[in-house]
Amino acid sequence: MSWERTIGRVSFINCEPLFHGLDDSWNVLPAPPSWLTGHLIRRDCIMAPIPAADYAKYSDDLVLIPDLAISSRGEVGSVLLFGSANIESMSRIALPSDSASSVALLQYLISQKGLSPKYVEMGPDLEGMLKECDGCLLIGDRALEGARAHPELVKMDLGLEWNKVSGHPMVFGVFAARRDSDMSLVKSAYQALISRLESFELENSVRNEVIQVSSKKSSQSVSRLERYFGEVINRMNSGDMDGLKLFLKTACKMENQILMAWD
Repeated sequence: MSWERTIGRVSFINCEPLFHGLDDSWNVLPAPPSWLTGHLIRRDCIMAPIPAADYAKYSDDLVLIPDLAISSRGEVGSVLLFGSANIESMSRIALPSDSASSVALLQYLISQKGLSPKYVEMGPDLEGMLKECDGCLLIGDRALEGARAHPELVKMDLGLEWNKVSGHPMVFGVFAARRDSDMSLVKSAYQALISRLESFELENSVRNEVIQVSSKKSSQSVSRLERYFGEVINRMNSGDMDGLKLFLKTACKMENQILMAWD
């Protein structure tokens, strides 16, 4: 199937409401968030959710898709700083290689506390990271699992901390396309995803299916996922956009204006 009929997706359950039951005329390319940026730039897919920080880096080449995001308006539950010591005592913090936004956000939030630990990039493994460092950042399903298995090690929910510091929602992932793409094809991909999101939002049976599927794919209970799918949000509203603009300006130092796909 051609790249023009391929949509990238984050290989975590946070995208399940958008992709569960997707029309099988679409090919789905699952990958960690930062990998999807490369896939999009290389034309492996027509559209993909990528880290907001990567959008800042490649904003000359990309446009944002309206309405869709991976965001939180408080706790996110799956972007967490772990450690056996308090944050002020952390001299070394391990960072995963699979998400640019969470890394940029953590470094920004830590700097706002007047702290300057050493950051070490490592594979995203809780035990291995904490053997080498005082703290570690995990995202997605690994963060959910870490919090389930070791709740005492959770030191910061980055979505909640950003909300406290900024007063805004946090947009971790944005849906983007190349500027030189055929926008009619991009819009077809958007419509395929937005129709799945609307079903998830409006039909209890679809929501329950998504939660059941996500529970089987992860170690999380149905009750935890019922809460999680209220913490992680896939529909971007004007408040989320305000939070995104602030994050891009303050944490990512982006100076370009955001260009939307069909404004």
